[in-house]
Amino acid sequence: MTQTPKSNLVPIFILGVLFFIFGFVTWLNGTLIQYLKIACELNTFQSLLVAFAFYISYFVMALPSSWVLQKTGFKKGMVLGLLVMAVGALLFIPAANTRTYELFLLGLFVIGTGLSVLQTASNPYITIVGPIESAAARISVMVICNKVAGVLAPIILGAIVLSDADVLVKELQQLDEAQKIIRLDELASRVIFPYTMMAVALVVLAIMVRFSPLPEIE
Repeated sequence: MTQTPKSNLVPIFILGVLFFIFGFVTWLNGTLIQYLKIACELNTFQSLLVAFAFYISYFVMALPSSWVLQKTGFKKGMVLGLLVMAVGALLFIPAANTRTYELFLLGLFVIGTGLSVLQTASNPYITIVGPIESAAARISVMVICNKVAGVLAPIILGAIVLSDADVLVKELQQLDEAQKIIRLDELASRVIFPYTMMAVALVVLAIMVRFSPLPEIE
């Protein structure tokens, strides 16, 4: 069995973290749909646009991602993708403070835009950060990182923002308009901390990638 050289462990670790992020950010959408439906008082159609705003960015950025990477290179492209995602996460702060549905959608679109650039740039690295004969094993590890994140994401965000969702929905039906607004504002504010932490983590990871030993792809 081919051993992975120690010099490749850091790049593989960074790629594993990136693939964890892919899964984590993507699978947050399911929890966000229910969260925003309550916090922003959305109907069914509006709540489904939450996922649409995220995934439409993949379609919009399909061709522009290649152009961006031609200009920046793959390594700097990953840094750019992470920073764009951080900006999208920070948009959740004013969105939550004002309970503005459209700002939430914009934040999701920006996150999806950064993620599409990041994925386009990072996928080729899986095969070049080690021996070609062990590429399949590295891909398997990345898939595991992605799936683990997909399991954890809704559990973590759900525990923060929707831990008392059923009780809250019943409570809102009994409140007058002024009390209802106060309660919904409190619910909206719950998303600020996790998305602020996400933005910080993305910026830190962008710095790690920038100064990492990941080779540039020609």
